[in-house]
Amino acid sequence: MTMAGNDLGGLLGGLLGGGQSGTGGSAGSGAGNILGALLGALGGGGGQAVGGNPLGGLLDMLTKSGLIDQAQSWIGTGENKPVSGEQIAQALPDNTLQEVAAQAGVSPREAADQIAQHLPQAVDKLTPSGELPQSGASLEDLIKQQSL
Repeated sequence: MTMAGNDLGGLLGGLLGGGQSGTGGSAGSGAGNILGALLGALGGGGGQAVGGNPLGGLLDMLTKSGLIDQAQSWIGTGENKPVSGEQIAQALPDNTLQEVAAQAGVSPREAADQIAQHLPQAVDKLTPSGELPQSGASLEDLIKQQSL
């Protein structure tokens, strides 16, 4: 379980620019780690993961929490609307946020802030055509497609 999150974190870090060496590298991998932990936690939860892709479940949660405009803006091709750590904390189940924070070694509040900071860009990059990926595609496959 944790291993999958770490693999996912590495892939997401690369997608978000963690692949370059230098000062930007650690920020990218940090972003990847927190998002990898989040998607790993959601994917491990069973119900939310459709075809091994927790991205749809996550966006569904955000939409149900009143963040539909933000979520749609990240998927679409226009500008990404910002979201706050507080909004993320309210949208996610408490136990999910605590699991993510524990994996990333930060407080739940910091985890929510980091997710809020990096999630819009990650969703934007994972939905280049302006629509959610097919349910059969795994998150790893999606990331590899974008990183080519």
